[in-house]
Amino acid sequence: MRTTRVTVAALLAAAVLTLTACGGEPVKPGGVTQIAGGQSNDKAATLLDRPFNKPELVLTDTTGNPWNLREQTKGKPTLIYFGYTNCPDVCPLTMSNIAVAKKALPKADQDNLRVVFVTTDPERDTPESLAAWLKSQDPSFVGLTGDFKTIQAAARTLGIGIDPATKDANGDVVSMHGAQVIAFSPKTDEGYVLYGEGTTVDDYTKDLPKLVKGENP
Repeated sequence: MRTTRVTVAALLAAAVLTLTACGGEPVKPGGVTQIAGGQSNDKAATLLDRPFNKPELVLTDTTGNPWNLREQTKGKPTLIYFGYTNCPDVCPLTMSNIAVAKKALPKADQDNLRVVFVTTDPERDTPESLAAWLKSQDPSFVGLTGDFKTIQAAARTLGIGIDPATKDANGDVVSMHGAQVIAFSPKTDEGYVLYGEGTTVDDYTKDLPKLVKGENP
């Protein structure tokens, strides 16, 4: 498999100090440090020697009810991604790639896998709009919205930078965010594998059978 292993410290030392502005060029994050992800040359997965703790995060799901990340995903293989529904490129492609790869899993593994999409644009991403958007990707995907600062703080604990949504020169709202997917092990509930925005359907298809078992891809 296309895998590399690095320490979190090494990742932070080599961190890319830019955020992804979906639909545009990278922009400076104003001091936010983010982990770059496992996209060095031909590497898809980055194994972390010091896994991330799962954030203590309670937000609102697509039904309008509170959703506790730790409680709802305990003992489940989990993929977490921070993005927004109005993104024209990176976010829908990332979720689509995961959705396609998930379909290649046995039914039991599909049912056990949790894919969590946390909005970086909660002002526009209501529970209703999140539900409609995720339905076109995979109805089983969990969509979460809520207080921006709470979301930003949770993302930072995973090395992912998020800036408040702003308007560009054309008046379009742009949400600047790190584009990493983090996989959490069902064995330890820790985030131990990181994927960058260049990860393909084939990469996820190859790795998911191991990730659902908490194994190294």
